[in-house]
Amino acid sequence: MSVDLDQTPRSLLVCERSSFCDENNRVSSQVEQLHFNYKVSVLLSDCSSAPSHLESLLTSFSHFYLVRNLPLHELLDKQFLETAVYQGNVYGLSYRTRLDEDNCVALMPNGHLVLSLDKDSFQVLGFEGKTSTFNYKTKNRYVVTVDLTDGSMAPGRQAYLRLLTGLTSRLPLQMDFLLSHHPGGGASLQALLSRYIWSEHKPEVGTCSLTHLPCPDLQSCDPHGLLEWLGAVDANISRDNSSSSFLSSLVCPEPKRTVSRALRISICGLLLPHDVQRLIQELRCYLGQCQPESWVSLTVHGFVDSPVSWGGKEHGVLRGGENFYTLFIFHDHTYHLHLAAGAQDTCPP
Repeated sequence: MSVDLDQTPRSLLVCERSSFCDENNRVSSQVEQLHFNYKVSVLLSDCSSAPSHLESLLTSFSHFYLVRNLPLHELLDKQFLETAVYQGNVYGLSYRTRLDEDNCVALMPNGHLVLSLDKDSFQVLGFEGKTSTFNYKTKNRYVVTVDLTDGSMAPGRQAYLRLLTGLTSRLPLQMDFLLSHHPGGGASLQALLSRYIWSEHKPEVGTCSLTHLPCPDLQSCDPHGLLEWLGAVDANISRDNSSSSFLSSLVCPEPKRTVSRALRISICGLLLPHDVQRLIQELRCYLGQCQPESWVSLTVHGFVDSPVSWGGKEHGVLRGGENFYTLFIFHDHTYHLHLAAGAQDTCPP
């Protein structure tokens, strides 16, 4: 066994406290910087069922598409570029590819195409790239980033043809691919979808009512302990540290109080920052109708195997691949924002 397996890997946690009333608050900009999200977890205190307006919003999250065995050169198709990429806000991500082993691809909403490639694939592709930030010693992974909206990448230009030839002839990669476009939706993607096997999906929503929930003091609790407690609640892990339990030794941080009822909500899929922004606004409206001691938490999880995380910066996996943020919202419009990343990530902005 490797001697470092029992060592806790480095992690990054950035914490911020402010108010939505402050015109310089960074919540909106931070939400926009985590592009590829697979899960949103919400915890509502003093609530047993979702209000109808909140339920309606959750069911209106943008649909997304799963395209089977998509040749990557299709992302350079002239019609696809004109109807989707040049319009902005196209989100694309290779599906069930492992960032520490496989070739992974992301199409960002600003039109940047990011390919995280193993050494052999990078050399065969024959296009400019750089050594992965997190594999600079072994140099077994490379990152190719191309701005598809740049004039040099216009169809017919030399750089465009070189990349197209690489993905068509030298490295004809195919992979299952997730796609979504806001606000174009399926219409802007239809020409590409029609050539392959595809399926349309809407985010899955789940709810669970909780009773007698031990809750730490959110204002004074250590951020690491607070997030650990929240993760245990979301994963339905016991926090009693009972002598009869061999599964969990977690306890609710002190000081604590018992919340008589709470509602846990989860949304899973390819979730767009635009929909997360709408959800935050709705949760703020909901809190305005609650008791002063009520609060809401919202955690957004980025895809573990996405080649990019915060602000389009390179993302790595190592042992976890976590990249997420948690937002606690209070009745008086104040908030606590926690941005977290694993060992192979740059510091969240």
